[in-house]
Amino acid sequence: MAKIKSQFICSACGAAFERWQGKCSNCGEWNTLTETQVAKSRSNTVQHTVKAQSIKHAKEENLLRLASGISEFDRVVGSGIVPGSLVLVGGDPGIGKSTLILQISGRIADKAKVLYISGEESVRQVGMRASRLQITSEMLYLISETNVETIIAEIKAEKPKVAVVDSIQTIYSEDIPGNAGSVSQVSVCAQKLMETAKSEHIAIIIIGHVTKEGNLAGPRLLEHLVDVVLYLEGNRYGGFRILRGMKNRFGSTNETGIYEMAKDGMREVENPSKILLSEREESASGTVIFPTMEGTRPLLVEIQALTSITNFGYPKRTASGMDLNRLQLLIAVLTKRAGLNLTNQDVFINIVGGLNIREPALDLAVALAVASAYKNKPVKKDMAVFGEIGLAGEVRNVDNIEARIKEVAKLGFKAVIIPKNTKLTSNKIKIIKAANVKEAIKAALE
Repeated sequence: MAKIKSQFICSACGAAFERWQGKCSNCGEWNTLTETQVAKSRSNTVQHTVKAQSIKHAKEENLLRLASGISEFDRVVGSGIVPGSLVLVGGDPGIGKSTLILQISGRIADKAKVLYISGEESVRQVGMRASRLQITSEMLYLISETNVETIIAEIKAEKPKVAVVDSIQTIYSEDIPGNAGSVSQVSVCAQKLMETAKSEHIAIIIIGHVTKEGNLAGPRLLEHLVDVVLYLEGNRYGGFRILRGMKNRFGSTNETGIYEMAKDGMREVENPSKILLSEREESASGTVIFPTMEGTRPLLVEIQALTSITNFGYPKRTASGMDLNRLQLLIAVLTKRAGLNLTNQDVFINIVGGLNIREPALDLAVALAVASAYKNKPVKKDMAVFGEIGLAGEVRNVDNIEARIKEVAKLGFKAVIIPKNTKLTSNKIKIIKAANVKEAIKAALE
């Protein structure tokens, strides 16, 4: 028999404590300890049933990845799903998590058995969605169940190549008290699914909800427990969806997959740069082309700026798609180092396509967009810009310079402004090197 014992689990870091305290002594967060019921065995007898293997034999085991046939997804997980792995997919409500995973299940079911378990919808409701997505494979099996013991029994009986649980917050275990979605239930259910994936050599994909802060709901233990953590990001009302790898024990976390939502589900975007620039007004002031990096993939986006004389005592600064504090810093540098009087100007920044960019290489593009809007002069035609700006106004080097320039040249641009200390030349595009923001403004606008 196993007796029930209470512990207090930190939802931020997963640390366990015997009694409640206001502050987690492990991560320093306040009011994150939640009482959790755990099962503790009364028996102290340990049976030795596991035999160690030489690493030579472990390397010889052939783990063939299961490719979904959706290249954007396979790139992020590392050319395919590893058998026996536990994959967690998170994202905002309505962003398309279930749609994407159902499409992936349909593709895999064309060549292997897939079991899709839904705790939120009935079998007929999932079937309606599959019909809309034009999924007709007979090897895709559906069940609607919320009891994790029943789910595991069904997985062991059906023995699919891939099982999907939608979602981890809707299932519960009879071994412990508490409602589905609680910290204790999420922890225990995830552990049981992980044990099933490893013992049965079946890949399991679980879908997780996120909190209003953008973190996965449930204990941080959930992210530590799984093999792969994927986030689906983007604007649910339009624009792109970006599948980003946050953790991957079997591949790189630098890869991203880009999709757009359509009537028939999530569509792969093979050339997002071309789509993002398709409606660009070339002769307008305040617009600059910036080659950002989404993982290892360069992506050209349009940076838009608008300035106007303020009607208030304190000028307004608004940023959509970038850090507002970074914009404030760049405005101060432009005022002090480039001689632009922005103290009485409202400044608005927009990154087209609903993308959210945090890399420092964005600095120079934003600065030139603001300067272009302030002077009411368009940036020279067919020119792209990237570089980090320091407080002294200097333009600093960034990473992946060669990949950025190749993408700019591939889409037909004629010139690119980059940091002066870059040791790179090209015969396909004109490279303009700027030592500081003042030189960059002169090269782009005059």
